[in-house]
Amino acid sequence: MTKRKGVINMSDVLILGANGGIARHEIDLFLNETDAQLTLYLRNSLRLKNMESNRVRVIEGDVMDIEQLKEAMTGQDVVYANLAGDLEKMAKNIVQAMDATGVKRLISSMGIYDEVPGEKYGSILNPYRKSAQVIEASDLDYTIIRPAWFTNTNEIDYETTQKGEPFKGSVVSRKSVAHLIVKSATDPDLEARRSLGVNKPE
Repeated sequence: MTKRKGVINMSDVLILGANGGIARHEIDLFLNETDAQLTLYLRNSLRLKNMESNRVRVIEGDVMDIEQLKEAMTGQDVVYANLAGDLEKMAKNIVQAMDATGVKRLISSMGIYDEVPGEKYGSILNPYRKSAQVIEASDLDYTIIRPAWFTNTNEIDYETTQKGEPFKGSVVSRKSVAHLIVKSATDPDLEARRSLGVNKPE
């Protein structure tokens, strides 16, 4: 593949839950700033519109179907997961499918530790914590991204914190989180086996 000026050269990225708000920004960034080939995985492909690109493949599937998930992961270099539902089971399926197919790089985004200043949700966040524990117990080169409250502001402006450090702000734009995901996907060693908080500086 010929490298375009200013474009990062990379390979194949599987996006699970490809219709999400962050995923939409992420897809645009991947297509505009990298040479990645994208596989977009979601339950209803009709939700994706304007995906006319020779670098995009759409698969209609369910993360709860382990065999279907393995098939989608075959040949991928990076997996990004942003899902809702039975999160612990989904995380187990993702780890199992990645182990079976030899894919090592996983990026996942979830808010899980009551870190947003002034907000406490306690047990509501337990499914997210459990799914993070599944990922952290694996031998994958994961990066877990824990965003503050989302905004739709058209900006890329964020800072990161490590697990256990308090957030310094309460919001972050979806576009900023997408930028961090793409940045992490293009560098397999960047923040590998780390859990990152992300918020807009205040």
